[in-house]
Amino acid sequence: MSAGPAAAPMNPQFAPTRAAALARIAAVQPDAYARSRNALDGAVSHLSPYLTHGIVSPAEVLAGIAQRHAITHQHQFVYELGWRAYFRHQWLQRGAAILQGLHDGPMPAQKYSSELPADIRQGRTGVPVIDQAVRTLYGCGYLHNHARMWLASYVVHVRHVHWRAGADWLIAHLLDGDLGSNHLSWQWVAGTGSSKPYLFNADNVARYAPPQWHSGGTVLDTSYAALTRLAEGGQAAHGEPTGDGVDEPALRRAPPSGSISPPPPTAIDGRDVWLVHPWALGEVPGDLPEDCVCVGWWPAEYHQAWPWRDLRWHFAGSRMASLSAHSWHGTGAELAAAVSQARSVQTWANPHISALLPPAVLQRAEPPLFPAVDQPCQSFSQWWRRGMRGVQDMTDLPGFAALVLSGRPSVA
Repeated sequence: MSAGPAAAPMNPQFAPTRAAALARIAAVQPDAYARSRNALDGAVSHLSPYLTHGIVSPAEVLAGIAQRHAITHQHQFVYELGWRAYFRHQWLQRGAAILQGLHDGPMPAQKYSSELPADIRQGRTGVPVIDQAVRTLYGCGYLHNHARMWLASYVVHVRHVHWRAGADWLIAHLLDGDLGSNHLSWQWVAGTGSSKPYLFNADNVARYAPPQWHSGGTVLDTSYAALTRLAEGGQAAHGEPTGDGVDEPALRRAPPSGSISPPPPTAIDGRDVWLVHPWALGEVPGDLPEDCVCVGWWPAEYHQAWPWRDLRWHFAGSRMASLSAHSWHGTGAELAAAVSQARSVQTWANPHISALLPPAVLQRAEPPLFPAVDQPCQSFSQWWRRGMRGVQDMTDLPGFAALVLSGRPSVA
C-alpha cells in the first residue's frame, strides 16, 4: 500500500513530478534572473522544492540551463546555487550546532522572546509586507527569497523574537523547507551567522514588491539608523493587529493517510532494495539490479521533531508513491528490522536523514556541484574563494563535469 496522501490538497504551482521540475529548468532565463531576481515578480526559477526533495540535483539544473544558454561559472545563477551548497557545507561541518546561534547577535539571546506572536502567525500585524508574506506562505507553501528575508528581519529585529522561533515556524510551512538553508538563512538575517544583521525599510519593499505589499506609514517607514537602534536593543514594536487574519495550516507528524506498517518480508528478503526517502525523490540509479525493489520510508524520528503541513505531505508523498512499490512511516529501528534480510539496501545520502539510517544502509553521495572545501568557513565569500580557486570554466565544477562529461542521459 502506498503512503501517498492522495486526499490532501494539490498545489498547481508545484506539480510533484520530475517532468514538472525539468520543465522549470527549461524555462529558466539566466540573464533575466540576474537582472530581476530581487523583485517579487522577477524571473526566479521556483526550483527549490524540487532541489530540496532531490527530484533534481543542482548539477542537473546547471547542466540543463547550460544546454540552452551560454553561461559561465561566474554567472549570477551559479553564484546563487553556491549559497545552497555553502549552507550544506556549514551543516555538514557543524551538525546540530546550526540550530543554535553560531555567534552572538546584536542583542543577547535572552533578550529575545521565545514565542512567535499570534498577530504574525495570523497575518494581521497591520504591516502589509508581513501580512502578505504570511498569507502567501500559507496559500502555496512558497515565498520569494526576498520576502523570506523581510519576514525574518521583521520578526527578529522589529519584534525582538528569537530567530529560532521564527525559523522553526517557517520551515513547517514551506514546500522547500531545508534545515540547513532555512535555519542558516535566519541566522544570516539575525546577525548570529553573519557579520551584521539584515535590515530593511518601507522604501526597500516599495522598490521590489507589488503595491499591495508596500508598507508606508508603518513601523518600517523609517531610516536604517533608526532600525539599527531598534535591532540593537530599542523598544520592540508590538504592532497594531488588524482584521481577522488567516488560519495557520495544521501540521502533522505522520502522513495523513497510508500504510504505517513495513512491507511484508516476501517483498524484501533476499532482494536488493533502493530506499526512497523524502529527500531522495529523484530518478532511481540505473546501475541497480533489474529486480531491485524500491521501498519508500517516512522517518518517524524526523517528523516527530519537524512536522509538515498537508500540502508538503502530498507533494513528497505523491512523488514517493510514483517511485516505490511499498511505503511506510516508521522509526530507524523498524527500518533496520524490516530490511535485515535484504541482500543489500542503498539510498541517496542526505543530512536530514543520514544519522537515522541503520548502518547496513549504503548511503550514496551525489557528486557535489562545487569543489569540496574541507576547512570550516566563517562566511560565504570565504567558502566561495576557497572552493572556486583554480576553477577556470564549467567543467572544473565536479558535479557538472560528472553529469555532462560522463555520457549520462541529457536532462533536457
